[in-house]
Amino acid sequence: MSDPALSIRDLRISYGAIEAVKGISLDAAKGKITAILGANGAGKTSTLRAVSGLVPSSGGKIMFYGKDITKVDTERITALGISQAPEGRQIFGDLTVEENLRIGAYVVKDKHAIEEGFNRCYRYFPRLAERKKQISYTLSGGELQMLAIARALMSSPKLLLLDEPSLGLAPLVVRDIFGIISDIKKEGGTVLIVEQNALQTLKIADYAYVLETGLISLQGPASELINDKRLVEAYLGGH
Repeated sequence: MSDPALSIRDLRISYGAIEAVKGISLDAAKGKITAILGANGAGKTSTLRAVSGLVPSSGGKIMFYGKDITKVDTERITALGISQAPEGRQIFGDLTVEENLRIGAYVVKDKHAIEEGFNRCYRYFPRLAERKKQISYTLSGGELQMLAIARALMSSPKLLLLDEPSLGLAPLVVRDIFGIISDIKKEGGTVLIVEQNALQTLKIADYAYVLETGLISLQGPASELINDKRLVEAYLGGH
């Protein structure tokens, strides 16, 4: 891969005596959707949180467009152009949809750019436009997930990190969310997605890594992995 947006080399993450990520290397190509798949506890979220600067690595290197961000703090990483929609959404429930989105643009100083961010988010998520004055805790699970992704998009990130966007959502809502993620890529966005829902993710991803107990067990183009017998048996229920 020539000049990836994100390049991780020999990343290690430990929580006390437990090594959650055991020296993985992966790349996320510019303008593509890269997926990290695996069961709960495989080290997927830890990897994403290390990229965001939310957990320290115990070894290895994280490069973003050639810049070493391994030891950089979260606010600086956000300012460089990495934005995350975290697992569990972490929406401010007592604020309106619009207020939550504005928080996503806290590193953006240009008022015109903030306005463009709102327009882009409402284009991707028309339902949020309809509910922009609504208090967020009254939203459905699917709408909360849309809000989490939209909030991450408000800073016009060069790299969008998505942590389990399908978690707890009905199949039709999952289909809508994944359709929007595809649209983000079509408009030039770069996405790194962490998911347990292997089948849906491989349908939209360009390249995927499968993580098992902190190590990469499989990797390759998503179009090939979706037909890989080992992956089908392990994650897709043998269908």
